[in-house]
Amino acid sequence: MKNRLIILLLAGVVLLTGCATPQTPVAMSTQAFGKPGTQYGVLMTTMPVVDTYFPGANCLLCIAAASMANSDLTRHAKTLPVDDLAKLNVQVGDALKKRGAAVTMIDAFDLKTLPDSAKGAPAFAKKDFSSLKAKYKIDKLVVVQLGAVGFLRNYSAYFPTAEPKAHVGGTVYIVNLSDNALEWYKDVSVLRAADGKWDEPPKYPGLTNAYYQSIELARDEVLKPLVQ
Repeated sequence: MKNRLIILLLAGVVLLTGCATPQTPVAMSTQAFGKPGTQYGVLMTTMPVVDTYFPGANCLLCIAAASMANSDLTRHAKTLPVDDLAKLNVQVGDALKKRGAAVTMIDAFDLKTLPDSAKGAPAFAKKDFSSLKAKYKIDKLVVVQLGAVGFLRNYSAYFPTAEPKAHVGGTVYIVNLSDNALEWYKDVSVLRAADGKWDEPPKYPGLTNAYYQSIELARDEVLKPLVQ
């Protein structure tokens, strides 16, 4: 609990000091899968730990209070598997192969190892992926980046404003490695409420069922646009 409170307090500092400008969505380009012989990479970032999130608890003491009030749910969240989400990159690769593409898999990649892009326009990736073109002999890159998996409960300072919901959040996008242009960019954000009661510790069956449903919904959001 002590270590978690420290992490949450640091997260609160980040929230209070601001965050980066979000990427705007980019509709899938007609060129994203148009040219035969294009070599694709599928990059999956490191999977997040299943956890609880408390947006709106925006002071340091608020974060600590929310963490303590939901400690049983947090403890349960950390027991849940992420196996189905961890296979998402393989399913993306399979979808590309059905289009006739040659696919190279790049697993558990840390985007922080890449430099920021010099191009600040919305239609370009914020990271410079150009070094991966020669390294993996690929022309385009599909990035699957999951940033949050678990349960989200909205707060207003110290007070919850809603019941917890299962949550999966992240992004999926296609980068043309010749110029770092985005040929698709989609935010993935799934919230799923428990059917019936949610506050049933220690196993939280209603929320646990919602958790698995949210994973399926997130997978569909990523995969459906890639299927012919």
